[in-house]
Amino acid sequence: MAHRLDSLASATGAGIYSVSLSIASVALPLLAIEAGYSAFEIGALTAASALSQMLVRLGLGWAMRRWPDWILIAVAGVLLAVSCAVVAVSAALIPFVAAQLLQGASRALFWTGSQTHVVRGAGRAAGALAQVNLAASVGLLTGPLIAGVLSEDSPAVALVVAAVVALFGLVPNALLDRLPPFVPPADRPPGRVWRRPGVDVACWAGMTAGAWRALLTSYVPVALDQARQSATTIGALVAAANGASLVGTAVAARVRGRWTMPMLGAGIALTGVATGLTGVVAWSVALSATVLVVSGIAAGAVQVLGPAIAAEAVHPEERGEAIAASGTFRAAALFAAPLAVAGLVVAVPLTPAMAVVGAGMLLPALALRRLGRAS
Repeated sequence: MAHRLDSLASATGAGIYSVSLSIASVALPLLAIEAGYSAFEIGALTAASALSQMLVRLGLGWAMRRWPDWILIAVAGVLLAVSCAVVAVSAALIPFVAAQLLQGASRALFWTGSQTHVVRGAGRAAGALAQVNLAASVGLLTGPLIAGVLSEDSPAVALVVAAVVALFGLVPNALLDRLPPFVPPADRPPGRVWRRPGVDVACWAGMTAGAWRALLTSYVPVALDQARQSATTIGALVAAANGASLVGTAVAARVRGRWTMPMLGAGIALTGVATGLTGVVAWSVALSATVLVVSGIAAGAVQVLGPAIAAEAVHPEERGEAIAASGTFRAAALFAAPLAVAGLVVAVPLTPAMAVVGAGMLLPALALRRLGRAS
């Protein structure tokens, strides 16, 4: 009974957090457009959030050896609420930067804390991670719809709602098992954990997953807006991508043995190709929905298989550090992808800029083949 309550609380918390985060992820770029920020500035602001996330993740291996994961999850919810409230009050540059930095820190704390919490049980890591990701995907499905509808009136209203929802996440967090901090074994292998077999695979996979999420929450809404899609349509299309990731998550939970690596490689390739085509087909709702659904399914599988491989490749007391390492690579891509588009749009239109970055998202698949042969 206690285990079921903990699993339910973990999934519920992930769903609530994802609703809040996905409302903010759609409302923030729409608010930036309304406030007169350019495509370059929107990319730079999104990159600031990713940089914050990456820097926080670098210290999470150390943090999880000192504080229990439920504290990290609770702090994440509060930071997300403050992030949304700050920019809802003022869309000036300093509040906007502060909101993005706080959101990045919140993402790092929540996803690392929640993922490491569920993989400490006796079951398969992929199954436990899939349960949390499925709940998160449901939240990511409903959040953009709410954001699109509320943003028809004002994106600031959507952000106020996101802040309130984030605070509701403290309720299921109070029901989580109070697990102690991690205690790594004394005879652990020397060297960085991200260079260990299995963890290295997860790190490379995390780069594609991070780039997909970064573009979905930054330049995909901008590309659709430039194609004259309405705020409600943009919210629905982003929700379709997040909903499709439910399918990828469910499929990944059932992948075992020798199929794991081919599935991961295929997921990376499809994510990159479909994301690169998003700007090209933004004029058409049907075609946009198609490429976003394909990218969502592929990215959903990658987001489960990568951390699961990392968790199962190390000692149970090192799982937190392994997941944090793969998350750091994901955060690096969250930072680099929108920054790359922001740099490219200075010289070329947004559509070819997104196509170039989508092609770059295929590179981890090449590294994956090399690492797979080495393993």
